[in-house]
Amino acid sequence: MKLDRILFFIAITSLMIACKKDQSVKDQIDQQEQNQEVTEEKFDYVVEQFADLKILRYQIPGWDNLTLKEQKLVYYLTQAGLSGRDIMWDQNYRYNLTIRKALEKIYTSYEGNKSDTNWKAFETYLKRVWFSNGIHHHYSNDKIKPEFSQDYFSSLLAATGTEVSKEVYEVIFNDQDAKKVNQAKGIDNVAQSAVNFYGPGVTNNDVTSFYSKMKSPNKEKPLSFGLNSQLVKENGELKERVYKSGGLYGSAIDEIIKWLEKAKEVAENKAQGDAIGLLIEYYKTGNLQTWDDYNVAWTAATDGNIDYINSFIEVYNDPLGYRGSYETIVQIKDFDMSKKMSVLSENAQWFEDNSPLMDAHKKDSVVGVSYKVVAVAGEAGDASPSTPIGVNLPNANWIRAAVGSKSVSLGNIIEAYNNAGGSGRLKEFAHDDDEFELEEKYGQLADKLHTALHEVVGHASGKLNPGVGETKETLKNYASTMEEGRADLVGLYYLMDPKLQELGLVEDWEKTGKAAYDGYIRNGLMTQLIRLNLGDDVEEAHMRNRQWVSAWAFEQGKKDNVIEKVSREGKTYYNINDYAKLREIFGRLLREAQRIKSEGDYKAAEELVEGYGVKVDQALHAEVLERNKQFTSAPYSGFVNPVLVPQTNEADEITGFEIFQPKTFEEQMLWYSKNYNFLPEVN
Repeated sequence: MKLDRILFFIAITSLMIACKKDQSVKDQIDQQEQNQEVTEEKFDYVVEQFADLKILRYQIPGWDNLTLKEQKLVYYLTQAGLSGRDIMWDQNYRYNLTIRKALEKIYTSYEGNKSDTNWKAFETYLKRVWFSNGIHHHYSNDKIKPEFSQDYFSSLLAATGTEVSKEVYEVIFNDQDAKKVNQAKGIDNVAQSAVNFYGPGVTNNDVTSFYSKMKSPNKEKPLSFGLNSQLVKENGELKERVYKSGGLYGSAIDEIIKWLEKAKEVAENKAQGDAIGLLIEYYKTGNLQTWDDYNVAWTAATDGNIDYINSFIEVYNDPLGYRGSYETIVQIKDFDMSKKMSVLSENAQWFEDNSPLMDAHKKDSVVGVSYKVVAVAGEAGDASPSTPIGVNLPNANWIRAAVGSKSVSLGNIIEAYNNAGGSGRLKEFAHDDDEFELEEKYGQLADKLHTALHEVVGHASGKLNPGVGETKETLKNYASTMEEGRADLVGLYYLMDPKLQELGLVEDWEKTGKAAYDGYIRNGLMTQLIRLNLGDDVEEAHMRNRQWVSAWAFEQGKKDNVIEKVSREGKTYYNINDYAKLREIFGRLLREAQRIKSEGDYKAAEELVEGYGVKVDQALHAEVLERNKQFTSAPYSGFVNPVLVPQTNEADEITGFEIFQPKTFEEQMLWYSKNYNFLPEVN
């Protein structure tokens, strides 16, 4: 599970392949030096901005401290990740690869007027599609609307000799498949979601009926049915198309396997190598028991400086929460910060014992929670360009209970956000100078601690009642937002606890906690609305959870005026009058959220999410959008990846690496499309 990539931004306001191709590595590096911007002493974090998006860069601290063997491991893992990049595109929508290739052909071969507004609109559309790994917005799930006409697009197709089918042409402009993931209440969410996890004609009832018949060999260790497949109808019969070598996405998976085998050869230790070996076996067979075996081995492999996430993992893009999106993150341990923050892992049982959960829902023994601050060295799939800032895996509840989990905070990503942001939006929406000054002084630390508490303590806490099924089965389309809200609430509850100061994590627990509470309420009730079009409901799981947590807390505190809604000079603000009572409210909501999960209470989840997390106060939304117009900084950010270029000797052995920073967003996107193009347009 991942901490939302947008939350942090709002709160604080493989280029070369080891084998030789048409030219030598030296020639490749020479060419790259012409096209890439070498990192300067003063690092430039911002690449460019367009539409509602800002593209950033990040550095890789600690790279020079790695041995050559460790650097090879990082390189091979990043190559494995990029090899599966196009899987994410196809998973997002069945026509994405066809559309991307047509758009890129136009972009690289058009020789007409490139200074007029139509061409600029085409460029922006392509960049937005690149950013979202498809034609649906990465966050709102709405289909991205071109700001150029069909006639103009037809002229580009003709001028460049680009051909697309009538259906593909029309879907770019019409209202078909308008939502990638449609979580609305009272509809057939599968049938009305464009995401390519399900074939035409598959319905909610088909999915639940199909998987209700599947039984795990060990009911105490339920397999993740549906995680690595597409469910389709063939001659009226439901059938899984499994992601594996020789199966769906097999050509890209074979490339992933190739690089993972190289990574296994340079593993830092046996446990790490054995885990990579199991991942390879999983990719070869698609066997879900092997997936669980891999996760157990991967969770236990905590030694070493390098770690990674790779496969079909998060289920947010599935309206029913079964199927995993392809993603990969390659990580280098930040030794100093990990040592400081490991105290959370060491005290995980204390947090569990002292939480407001019902005793029946507390774990008697919180096992194997490892926490590291890491530096990202490369990302792909669902983690790129838009990236999380924290991750806690594996997702299977039984593995968390029996073996534990790994939690990481992506330190260099957070640093890049810190250095690329501004304080103007904070000044506009903060209630007063005290709130602004608290955020300026304590906000960054509060955000880091909330990330850590969310991932380490939050996702690891609580347990299901005996006999209750996995959350995706019981809470269905509300499972993701309920889990993220529950983890947020754990973090919020403990951010106002003197225990954090006792553990040496803060100098002033009360002021840090106040900054965290101010930021969360301000964002949950107001500032996150800048990412919605006026009139829209809240759809995305993390946005929903921040709103239902904040709105429920606001309502519960009305009698005692815990959170005051202030109107001043036609502007709305939220001011927390009693932080201690708000903490108590968060505790009560955490207790209820855990009860809902533990008991599998779908009706209560529906009432909580639909009652507080979906609908938007339209007058307030219009006001927020109007107040936000003065700011040029885009509400969403994402990243280009640093480029690892191997140096080789005459025997073609890798002797070292150079790191280059992409100069432009399109440069990296076009390079990826050219060099990691392992899938056909139709799969």
